[in-house]
Order: sequence, then C-alpha cells, then structure tokens
Amino acid sequence: MKKRLIMVLAVMMIAVYGCQNDNEEQNSGASDETGNVEALEDDAGNEVDVPENPERIVAPYLEDDILTLEEKPVVQWSVNDGGSIQDYLQEEGLEGLELIPHDLPFEVVASHEPDLILLSSSDFADDESYSNYSSIAPTFVVESGSYDDWRERLGRVSEIFGKEDMAEEKIDEYESLAEEVRTGLPDETAMSVWKSGESYFISNADKSSGEVLYNDLGLGVPPVVEEVSEGNETPWIEISLESLAESEVDHIFFTGDEAGDAEEAFSEDVFQNIPAVENGNVYEYTGADSWLYSGYIANTQIIEDVEEEFSE
Repeated sequence: MKKRLIMVLAVMMIAVYGCQNDNEEQNSGASDETGNVEALEDDAGNEVDVPENPERIVAPYLEDDILTLEEKPVVQWSVNDGGSIQDYLQEEGLEGLELIPHDLPFEVVASHEPDLILLSSSDFADDESYSNYSSIAPTFVVESGSYDDWRERLGRVSEIFGKEDMAEEKIDEYESLAEEVRTGLPDETAMSVWKSGESYFISNADKSSGEVLYNDLGLGVPPVVEEVSEGNETPWIEISLESLAESEVDHIFFTGDEAGDAEEAFSEDVFQNIPAVENGNVYEYTGADSWLYSGYIANTQIIEDVEEEFSE
C-alpha cells in the first residue's frame, strides 16, 4: 500500500512538472515569436536587449533617421536652452515635442520614461554615464561620427528597429530623385556657404550639403572647395574673406543666421567679382532650413531647393 502511494505521488509530480515545462515552453515560444527583445551589439561594444516596437524613444540628433523609418521620438534635441532646434524636421514629425538639452542630463532623460535610448556618440557613454543611462532604459550607442555617409547611418539605425528593408527603400527613393534632378542641371559650379556671426564657412566637398551638390547632383566643384576639402574631415570649413572673394563659382547656396544676411554680406565691394554674385545667382537660406544637416530628410529637402532655384 505504501509503495503504491509513493508511485501515485511520483506520477503526479511528473505530471505537474510536465505541465509546468509545457507552460514555460509556450511562454518562451511566445516571446521568441513576438520578438519582445533582441540582443544587438552597439557601436561601443555593448550588448543591448532592444525592445520590440518601442513607444518612448529618446534619440537626440538622430531624429532625421528615426522619422525616416516612421518612428517618433518623445523628445527632440536642442541647444542654448531651446534657442536652437532642428527646424527643418518640425513639420516632419517633431513639432510640439518637448525639448531635451544636447548634453542629456540623466534626470531629464529619466523624467520622460523612455523604453529605448539611442546615443549619437560614445562621448555620452563612458562607463559611468552608460551605466546611468542603461539603468533608465536599454541604451544603444550609434557612433554617428563614424558613418560619413548618411546612408550608412540610416542603415545602422534601421537594424535597431528591424527596418532594414525600409531603409533600403528610402535610399532608393533618394537616389531616384537625385538622378531625376541631376539630368536637368547645367554644367556649372556651385558652393554652399554658411555665415555664422562674422565668420564664413564652406561645405566640405564630401560632407553635408557639399556631398549633395557634387556627389549626388553632379554640379562642378570650385577650386577653392577642392583645395580646402583635401584631407579635411570637417563638414564645414572656415574660409577667409580673401579666399571667398576670389572664388570662381557660378552659384552660391548661402545659409545665414537670419533672412537678409546674404544681401548684406555680398553687398560688400570685395565680393562683387564672384560670378555668382555678379550674375545674381546667390540663393538664401537660414538655419531653419536643412542645409547645415545631413540625412534622408535633410538631403531630400536640399535637392528640392536646388531644383526650385534652377527652375526659376
């Protein structure tokens, strides 16, 4: 009798264990099927459990990529106590979002209760800082400075969301637009100039808006741009008034602090011999436009600006 009781209890324990095991396998299978988290290595070498379909994303200065992939952050990057934001992205999905300082104070990040944090540089992610951020939410470093081409950066960010196909589609759309506009442009030179305060900068031939003008749209590179860009990794390169005045360039795309800066700047006698100035081919923009940035949205807007200027 005692032996029979022991055998019955043993069978019951096995049955209970089997049911528990089945439940665990079902739960595990559900987790795998829905992809609740995916372990990815970020650009700083951290293994990050990225959540599926994050709803509260903090990704300062990666907003162009985030919006391109049809995701939406809960805050947006800013500097100077909100005095400067990415204006060109406001109508693309950032309008009305709260601002977050560019240096990402921990308490401010935590107050927005993110479920995913993307850092645009490992400068934010030394051991202590990364530990603090990752205690708030899974934190992924995208070393944006290592992706000279926005296409590569977009591809990297798309891996986080499992949207590699969408990234490729957007890149293909961009290339088609660039090719279409390029065929209607003249065989002339152009230059992107930025005036900040009393200083003048020109875009590197292979970066920022220079990349769009020369690599994507096939406009000619003025000698001064070739000279300052050689061996230089800086997106915007300061240029002397003398060098700017001697520029042999047919078209200037000018970004100033405020509307009217171009007219004021190029009214000086020293600039009157620049072909673009002499022929009235200076096109004015401000920091509210996308000429100082780089990304699918920024560069698409630049191409549209170029098309509009030349069509007129």
